[in-house]
Amino acid sequence: MIYFPPVKINLGLQVIRKRTDGFHDIQSVFFPLPIHDILEIIPDPSGKSVQFSISGIPVPGNLDDNICVKAWQLLKKDFPSLIPVKMHLHKMIPPGAGLGAGSADGAYALQMISNLGGLALNREQLVHYAAMLGSDCPFFIYNTPCLVTGRGEILEPIAVNLSGKYIMIINPGIHISTREAFAGIQPSETVIPLAEIIKAEPGSWKDKLKNDFEASVFPSHPEIEALRNLLYKNGALYASMTGSGSTVYGIYNEAPPLPVFPSSFFTRTIQIP
Repeated sequence: MIYFPPVKINLGLQVIRKRTDGFHDIQSVFFPLPIHDILEIIPDPSGKSVQFSISGIPVPGNLDDNICVKAWQLLKKDFPSLIPVKMHLHKMIPPGAGLGAGSADGAYALQMISNLGGLALNREQLVHYAAMLGSDCPFFIYNTPCLVTGRGEILEPIAVNLSGKYIMIINPGIHISTREAFAGIQPSETVIPLAEIIKAEPGSWKDKLKNDFEASVFPSHPEIEALRNLLYKNGALYASMTGSGSTVYGIYNEAPPLPVFPSSFFTRTIQIP
């Protein structure tokens, strides 16, 4: 069984308050993009648990701690007869880039294991397990534009009309840790109605749709702000950092020219159907 976990971008991202559990309440619109990792999972009748391997872009950390392995372990706790499996992840999306690729890998692993193991988990159950894996994981069970609140687990599908638009994403290979990203964040209880803002054309979003992490990240990484500004100079209707960075994206009416970047940069341009 082979699946293709996608990525997401944030259309606006507000950090509203810090919770007693250490997480933060947010508000954002998550929008999926068809840029993928590749995940294969097959039954392993001769095995005892899960065998995991990885190729492509390097992922830091121990293989046993990968979110795909954790997905199998999470389900195994509630379903002791769950079949052993072999997993192989071909990583095509940079980790820690603000695109949610790791969360997508985990969410898709849950769905694949449920199918292979005959668990027949419904969406509500999968969202429950996905929330235990990570804050962004539940979104990838829906994999449709959603207004996201809470710590990321409260999802409301929402209409976002970007049909025909082009989206360019650029990741400069700068890793920004969660601690660093939150260091300069000042939560605000003032909630901007993102659902109303995105009803308008992207050309009107520039002064209304903000990612709070930009104020935290840009002062210490001005090169990321320069990339966002380059997208505007390049004709973007709207440009922003996604998640806590370091990926930025621009939305265009026409296919944009691709500037020349160092080979270490990860860049993609897609047209939304």
